[in-house]
Amino acid sequence: MAIPTARLAGWLAALRNNNAQGEYYLTDLIAAAVADGVPVNSAQPDGEWEVLGVNSKVQLAELERIQQRRVADQLLEAGVRLADPARLDVRGELACGRDVAIDVNCVFEGRVELADAVEIGPNCVLKNVTVAAGARIAAFCHLENAVVGPDCIIGPYARLRPGAELGAEVHIGNFVEVKNTKIAAGSKANHLAYIGDARIGERVNVGAGTITCNYDGVNKHLTVIEDDAFIGSDTQLVAPVTVGRGATLGAGTTLTKDAPADTLTVSRARQVSLPSWQRPVKIPKK
Repeated sequence: MAIPTARLAGWLAALRNNNAQGEYYLTDLIAAAVADGVPVNSAQPDGEWEVLGVNSKVQLAELERIQQRRVADQLLEAGVRLADPARLDVRGELACGRDVAIDVNCVFEGRVELADAVEIGPNCVLKNVTVAAGARIAAFCHLENAVVGPDCIIGPYARLRPGAELGAEVHIGNFVEVKNTKIAAGSKANHLAYIGDARIGERVNVGAGTITCNYDGVNKHLTVIEDDAFIGSDTQLVAPVTVGRGATLGAGTTLTKDAPADTLTVSRARQVSLPSWQRPVKIPKK
């Protein structure tokens, strides 16, 4: 209802609750307006759902499903492929290009843009994300305030946090977390890695178990990995630190100083075997 403010106070004061429910009804203001000679105009809703009442959480949930189905139908009519239109939640604005495919149980929050031929796997959450053409987001990925470049492959079980920006054909694999990091074209982090506050060049390989140690307990520091570097598995990069172009870090390295370009850098304790050592034996309980 749209009501003249100057008259509203008087009409509200005149409302009475002399009915079976003992309630005050805003609709009684229509009679008051007619009595005072104020014009009353009506608008016709496009659908019954627009005037449904909500007096319980059950009714609210039912109305939410109606709204989500309307959104799903609009996407389908625009050419988006939905695996199941009944299992989709758009909690903001979702803009889709041509030939976009969305699997079941996906949630889109804020402003999400999916360019042509993007594929979203099941059970993904995207919030304020831009995904360029041809990118594929596999199942169970969570992306927030991130930019995904063309033809990227993300997931499954990957997380892109605020500030993640991926160039073309970047691969972010299972259980990899990226935060406040720019990763250039063709680079890969396929397994079990944390990449935070970093700048990564082109064609870089980040091995499984790699982490950027970006936080000293007070401040965040930057890690730079230049083009064509290879980061071996289980490597810790203690920021601030730079890995030069074409450098290789051996598996298990803890890097605390810059690694020179086109050079193998290894930081690893010397392996020792003790033939006389015996494994402890469990003492039997008395």
